[in-house]
Amino acid sequence: MFSSPTSSRTLATTTLKGAGLIDSDTRMRDATVDKPGGRKGASKIRTHRTRPIDAYKEPHGPGRASMLAARTQPGGASDVLTIRGASTVGRLRRNAVTAAGAGVAPSKAHTPMKAVEVWKDFVNRRWNPESRFLNLESMMDDPEIQKHNLLPPGAPASSVREASVLFKLASHLRPAVQTLSLANNNISSGQLLSTLAHYLPKLANLSLQNNNLKVWRDIDFISGRKGKLEHLRELILLGNPLRELEIQNGRGDKYKSDMARRFTSLIMLDQEAIATIAFDAPGPSSTVVTEKRATATTFPYEMRPSFITGVEDSIVSNFLVRFFPLFDDQRATLLDAYHPSATFSFSCNTAIPSRARIQGLHVSKEMPNQRKLDWGLWLNNGSRNLNRMGGGGDKVINSLHLGSEEAIRAMSTLPKTKHDVSGSPEKFCIDAWPVGQGENLKLFISLHGQFIEEPSQGIRSFDRAFVLAPAPPSSRAKLNGWDVMVLSDQWSVRAYSTHDAWHPGPMRVQAGDVIPMQQKPTGSIASSSSLIPAGARVQLEHTISTFSEPQRNLIMQICERTGLNAKYAVDCLENNAWVFDRAIANFEQVKGALSRDAFL
Repeated sequence: MFSSPTSSRTLATTTLKGAGLIDSDTRMRDATVDKPGGRKGASKIRTHRTRPIDAYKEPHGPGRASMLAARTQPGGASDVLTIRGASTVGRLRRNAVTAAGAGVAPSKAHTPMKAVEVWKDFVNRRWNPESRFLNLESMMDDPEIQKHNLLPPGAPASSVREASVLFKLASHLRPAVQTLSLANNNISSGQLLSTLAHYLPKLANLSLQNNNLKVWRDIDFISGRKGKLEHLRELILLGNPLRELEIQNGRGDKYKSDMARRFTSLIMLDQEAIATIAFDAPGPSSTVVTEKRATATTFPYEMRPSFITGVEDSIVSNFLVRFFPLFDDQRATLLDAYHPSATFSFSCNTAIPSRARIQGLHVSKEMPNQRKLDWGLWLNNGSRNLNRMGGGGDKVINSLHLGSEEAIRAMSTLPKTKHDVSGSPEKFCIDAWPVGQGENLKLFISLHGQFIEEPSQGIRSFDRAFVLAPAPPSSRAKLNGWDVMVLSDQWSVRAYSTHDAWHPGPMRVQAGDVIPMQQKPTGSIASSSSLIPAGARVQLEHTISTFSEPQRNLIMQICERTGLNAKYAVDCLENNAWVFDRAIANFEQVKGALSRDAFL
């Protein structure tokens, strides 16, 4: 009589329990019916192929590949078939049979050298701690790299991952890497360098010579934004298409300028010094961290007083002194001052200037009336700001008023004003010169200043440009006492900013401390604190006579303040962008190292 499969399993189970090989609560499972391990349904198949990321995680702990290899190693010196857990009391773990004896051929695990270990060994071989120099040149030619089939940056199919591993390993070197050479690696994308600044932010010298960088975007991966190579002092790009193409096309100066703009601390480019503004100051030779250079706060040329040439001053002053009181109080009477075909337009610039915003002029308690000003009175009456004008061509045409009557009519719709031309001349800047020739000779006047708007009593700034022509003897202008008449009048009304902008002297280009007023030397009159010997002044003035007047003034001030001779004073000013305060500060730093020949 045949036994059923169920009775067979029962018999086998009873036999194994009696032998003590399985626990009494364990049921035998049929491999043809049940899934291995007692699981029902489809099993999850997992691959044991080595993942690339395991190689880079290995320094921090064993990866999947190493743990798998450890599990497949021979279990020991025993020649018998071992069952894990058989020696312990309790339940035998399923699937715990391990082949370790001679009767069962053990599986052989292949354990190649980890990629990260190869890279680590490579970096250590190329590292010179005495000079703090890491030589990563020609990596594809390295025998060990070739032996292990690794892909260094620049190799075909290489990626940012390999470069990141190298840079991270370099960041662990001590002392910190100061100089890095990546020359001769055929690097064709700046993206391979994108993590360089992250791992080596204090890098001082970098060579990318004889690579294949072609566009400026490649350079931007290591420059241009905060957090990039802010301490880089030397960069070599010789042999890269980007650099060679710029030089061949005659754009060498632009190439240097663009590089200096991207790397503000750079002093050497392609083995040539970059011109920098600095007075020769002794410093420790071991200094590797670049000090931040001062940002220019003034233009190299000073603001000059009002400029009037080619015309008598009285013509200009008589016109302005008569024009503005009438414009403020009796605009209709200006009809005779405008040519019958004259043009008039005005525009509004409502943006608050940066200097005024920093000074808080429009919210100051000392100027409460500034909050009462309303731009709507101007914008709704034909402002001709072409940058902000909508409505098509009709509005552009209609905002240009043709003829004297149209001009006066347009002016009459605007708020009343008060120009204090005669009482506070320092609040106005006037430039005037003739334009045209012969019978077509005209006079151009550019006027900058401020006025009080009524009834709010707030202050606005303005620019106004006139084109004037001599009034014919029989014209209405001449009969009413005007020597000139207006051909064109363009008026720009702006948010208020102080008249310091055109005050004679250094021109500030950004916010900062107030520029101190500097007294300029007046020929033979020396200040009481002058360090110029009495007999040397005439010779000094003769020596600097070839310089422009502003430069001569600055040179004399430097000589009087420091006692430097003309040659060293000029050198000090030139290397400090002709900024007096910077030159003096630089002198104080280096005066102890100057020889006697530097002084008068």
